[in-house]
Amino acid sequence: MEAPAAPHNAGDLQLTVTAPDQMRELGRRLAKLLRAGDLVMLSGELGAGKTTLTRGLGEGMGVRGAVTSPTFVIARVHPSLGEGPPLVHVDAYRLSGGLDEMEDLDLDVSLPDSVIVVEWGEGKVEELTEERLQVVIHRAVGDTTDEVRHVTVTGLGERWSTADLSVLSA
Repeated sequence: MEAPAAPHNAGDLQLTVTAPDQMRELGRRLAKLLRAGDLVMLSGELGAGKTTLTRGLGEGMGVRGAVTSPTFVIARVHPSLGEGPPLVHVDAYRLSGGLDEMEDLDLDVSLPDSVIVVEWGEGKVEELTEERLQVVIHRAVGDTTDEVRHVTVTGLGERWSTADLSVLSA
């Protein structure tokens, strides 16, 4: 059996964010690129800004409800207030298994009609689709009040091969 071909990588976009408001604005800009069927994987240390980015994304998508960390409920659906797709916000931090445990959330059913954002999804949701946007947020760790974040956005698959990620750095 042949190994599946690696997803096409549209290239990385590197950004520096220096305040939580800028992280929210990045989420609002990202929302303009997203459409139903998109999967966004967010990675980063605790406190890196994953939920802040998703909050901006929800604002940009015009969804109902305050976007907060779904750590204890695992997943939260935010219906669109307009014509756009709902936002499904998943926090996979507490899920130890891979896709088997994720299957209970029926994300594969939701994906075609929603934008799904998964925090801590590495090794857990990649099998949902080869076409995804990976956002990695790096921050200084330890005893620091440093607000600087280094964000790497990578588009994988045909869906992202022609996307203009440079609009995120506007």
